[in-house]
Formats: sequence, C-alpha cells, structure tokens
Amino acid sequence: MADATHAALMDRTYRYQRRIYDATRAFYLLGRDHLIAKLDPPKGGHVLEIACGTGRNLDHIAQRFPDCALYGLDISEEMLTSARNKLGGRAVLAQGDACDFDPNPLFGVAKFDRIIFSYCLSMIPDWAGALEQSLRRLAPGGSLHIVDFGGQQRLPGFARRFFNAWLARFYVTPRHDLAAVVQRLGEIHGLTVQITDLHRSYAQYAVLISKG
Repeated sequence: MADATHAALMDRTYRYQRRIYDATRAFYLLGRDHLIAKLDPPKGGHVLEIACGTGRNLDHIAQRFPDCALYGLDISEEMLTSARNKLGGRAVLAQGDACDFDPNPLFGVAKFDRIIFSYCLSMIPDWAGALEQSLRRLAPGGSLHIVDFGGQQRLPGFARRFFNAWLARFYVTPRHDLAAVVQRLGEIHGLTVQITDLHRSYAQYAVLISKG
C-alpha cells in the first residue's frame, strides 16, 4: 500500500477515534508499560517512537525519564494533532512513513539510543521493512523495543478467531511470525535478541540490542 494511501486510511480511521483512543485502548493494549519500564535510556539519550499515535507512550516516558530527548513519528496527521495537544514542547513530532523516513530533516538527529514500536507493527503493511528502516537509525549500543499482539496460543480457538476478526475491523493483523522475523534480523545485523511472551501469550515483547 502506497504511503499516501495508507496515510489517508489511518486519518479516516482515527479522525474521531483519536478523541477516545487512550481511554478505550487501555483495556487491551497490554504490555506498553512493561516496555516503558524496561526502556532504561541513557541520561540525555534520544528516544524515538515509531507510530507514536496520541503520544500516550511518550507522555509516560517523559515523566519516567525526564532527561531524555523525545521524538515521535506517525503517518497520521490526525493522530499527531492529539499528540501535539498532549505533549506540547516535550517531544519533537513529525509526519512520516515508518518504512521510508530520514530523521535528519525531520528531527535534526541521525541516530537514536532507543526506538519503540508499540502496537503498530500489526497495522503497518510492510512491517518487516519498517523494522529494517529503524535498525538503520539505531545508535551503537542502542536498542529497539517492540510490544504487540502475541499468538494467543493459550486462548481457546473460538476466542482467538473472534478476537482476530474483531481486530481486522480496525485494520489490525497480529504478526504471529514476529519472533521469527526479529530473530532473523538479529542474525543479519549482529544484534542481541530478547523475546518474551506477556499475559499468557496475549502480547509479545521483543528487544534488539546493538553492540556498542
């Protein structure tokens, strides 16, 4: 799907949803606070969130790690409107495609100490390409953190089918091969990989760590 087409789809999807997004997603976007708690950025480090949405995660990161410089990228201007209202001057925000962005003109920064993907790979058509793109922007010794829907292996079959059908209504496709793709990227780029199932496989958390 072309950048402009996907951007228009996301704007249509979130034009009104963004106003209630944080209140409604808190019940099923599990593991976001786990990711933030594990982030451990260096003092004064640069933290980028891909598909930052309403800015909810960046808001929490700003409170927990006030010494960091924060940046957010999103393809939807509608979502960025909410993020700007929430964050004010605490983060630099820009519209862009996760699969094809240059941080220098957008943020004035070439590399980041921490890069975050929180429940967005399941909505990015070329999600593996988005990971590759961000790995090129990772600073030496930095780490890329992912939380997204898991395989739900411990859910009954009918519940798993219903849940995935419901997610599809919002253009969400859980990436059940995420662990395999992350492992492959780790091998290609010489990265340390950590993968953890959360909440009985409802969510999955992965980290790719660059060598210093």
